[in-house]
Amino acid sequence: MTCAHCRGLEAMFDRREAQRALRRYRKRGPAKTTRALTEALRGADVNGATVLDIGGGVGAVPHALLEAGARAATDVDVSSSYVDAARAEAERRGVAPRIAFRQGDFVSLAAEIPEADVVTLDRVICCYPDVRALVSLSAAHARHLYGLVFPRDTWWARLGIGIINLVLFIMRNPMRTFVHGRNVVDDLVRTAGLSPLFQRRFFFWQVAVWSRDPRTAVGAGQNLPASIAP
Repeated sequence: MTCAHCRGLEAMFDRREAQRALRRYRKRGPAKTTRALTEALRGADVNGATVLDIGGGVGAVPHALLEAGARAATDVDVSSSYVDAARAEAERRGVAPRIAFRQGDFVSLAAEIPEADVVTLDRVICCYPDVRALVSLSAAHARHLYGLVFPRDTWWARLGIGIINLVLFIMRNPMRTFVHGRNVVDDLVRTAGLSPLFQRRFFFWQVAVWSRDPRTAVGAGQNLPASIAP
């Protein structure tokens, strides 16, 4: 990721935005797509697992999976303000000793970040210009499960992303957002040795989980609770 894009991310996800997101999370809980992702992972069993959440925001995914029985988590985010917000929430919940926080670009830090049983990127790859590097490296870190929330490749999603990028251009923010095709993402994840386990589509977003264990990768949602199967 270019330094300009990093600066754009820091400017977009600054302290004010991080605190606003934290207040919203404490009041309303995680977003619907985040709940769908964590429920899918819980259905595939995370008891005793380690978690790596990339672009962790306020920590919604690690908190949910720790509550579901995960043993420990690593939270990586390029925004220092979001790392501070996630750490504050972890301290409030009494789970700070179980979460390691790293600030920076995961692709640059990948060699220093340990593998985990579960790797997640919730609304992250749409903010990253080099999807191949990010997905390939993050999927390679997943020992068992790999979960994503990212935009659907539809005309309305592309229109929405285009509007966001126009606003960023007007604001002179070098950050850009992207729609990466599902087939492109799926091919990268399969190349890393994982197979599809679950998929659910929303109007703008899609939630997908892959598994490294071929015994569990038997089709979208088949091993999961009926309430979240697509």
